[in-house]
Amino acid sequence: MTLGPHVPELGALELLLDVVATGSIGAAGRRHGISQQAASARLRTMERQVGVAVLDRQARGSRLTEAGTAFAAWAARVVEAAADLDAGLAALRHEGAARLRVAASMTIAEHLVPGWLAALRRQGDGPQITLTATNSAAVADLVRTGEVDLGLVEGPDPLTDLAQVVVGTDQLVLVVAPDHPWSRRRRPVDAGLLARTPLVTREPGSGTRTALERALGASGPPPVLELSTATAVRESVRAGLGPAVLSRLTVAGDLRERRLLEVAVAGVDLIRQLRAVWVGPAGRPLAGAARELVVVATARGLPARNEGTGGNRTSR
Repeated sequence: MTLGPHVPELGALELLLDVVATGSIGAAGRRHGISQQAASARLRTMERQVGVAVLDRQARGSRLTEAGTAFAAWAARVVEAAADLDAGLAALRHEGAARLRVAASMTIAEHLVPGWLAALRRQGDGPQITLTATNSAAVADLVRTGEVDLGLVEGPDPLTDLAQVVVGTDQLVLVVAPDHPWSRRRRPVDAGLLARTPLVTREPGSGTRTALERALGASGPPPVLELSTATAVRESVRAGLGPAVLSRLTVAGDLRERRLLEVAVAGVDLIRQLRAVWVGPAGRPLAGAARELVVVATARGLPARNEGTGGNRTSR
């Protein structure tokens, strides 16, 4: 996706949010190490770029205009997402003396771990973490061999040889391209039809694929295409190669923009648990950095239905 010319750079958004926090352009400027005049000029440049006035400047301070209130809410989401990205990149770069080695399934690594790491940072000096992203089966193997200290998996089967705790839930959804025949379907797809339909899928060992096979009670026909990332599956569905079942996390944006459509499914439980796993007998407690990460992950655990995109379903 190419950003439009009206999207400001991140520093300007951070400056605006500091004006909101302090009520003063001068105070916000001091937070950024610039003068009030420079801060005001930067904000006016941003207003010209976005095409609306976002601040009502008064002698006793500045406050948001009506348009600015909506804009600031969107800006806060962008800044928070950038902080998540920064935290995730720090883990991938192996910054500092790594104290905790983590492996996570692709869905968890891409959509949840950055937010968890950013939350740890906001609490203070969080642990230094190295992150490996792979499928759930490989994550479990890395934990068993001691190559990582903690695993984060999304498969349906409890790993009885590892200690574990549920940190959240996730929902799988059936998605199709807007011109697929199922996009006009008024009735849900039942388990039998879904089990008989060739799908675009993740590779064997993926938690998403394993969860679907367990839910259907069968592996189904050979897939249309096997791919190693949810992004590749999503793009293949958009290209019209066939339906797919993916985590709602991975397709939320496509559903909002209607690049993909969700098809209701009947008679299949597509809710799955997300679990942290580590070496040891059942009930063995975690300590140190691993415990800190699991506490944050559990506190931010997802509701079972990941509300917010259900309006794109094709059934009525």
